[in-house]
Amino acid sequence: MPIHEFQVVGRHVPTERDAHPKIYRMRLFAQTSIHAKSRFWYFLSKIVKMKKSTGEILNVTEIFEDKPQKVKNFGVFIRYNSRSGTHNIYKEYRDLTRCGAIAQMYDEMASRHSAREQSIHIIDIKEIAASLTRRANTKQFHDSKIKFPLTHRIAKSKSTFVANRPNTFFC
Repeated sequence: MPIHEFQVVGRHVPTERDAHPKIYRMRLFAQTSIHAKSRFWYFLSKIVKMKKSTGEILNVTEIFEDKPQKVKNFGVFIRYNSRSGTHNIYKEYRDLTRCGAIAQMYDEMASRHSAREQSIHIIDIKEIAASLTRRANTKQFHDSKIKFPLTHRIAKSKSTFVANRPNTFFC
């Protein structure tokens, strides 16, 4: 299921003692709005003394990318729990959207660090200019004359049996 970005707004239920409680807003990445609400309560309970039974959600909206056709560099600050402890990491990705970059991050964290999606906390994600990127893996795509060779292409022939060998190397 693809990842979506949601903005969740919630607050403590108004009482006689506090008629106008403070409103909290979070930008979360989740598969559905239900998952986003669940993550909202998870993170809010860590920040403030509040839980789902004493609070209410005012609004859940999906956030869409402004320019989904343009390739951008994203810097992601994350915190995750491994088998040995808690770690803070900064990673860079090139993608069309923030959701695509986060999907790449989840895949990479699962493959390289065996980190599950529930144990990864996204602290911040920023769009970065090409000059401010740090990782060599991201910088290698900033060349304006970059070429991607098409190696070992096999030409289609009309018949099944042909007298000469196929040329699979094209310049």
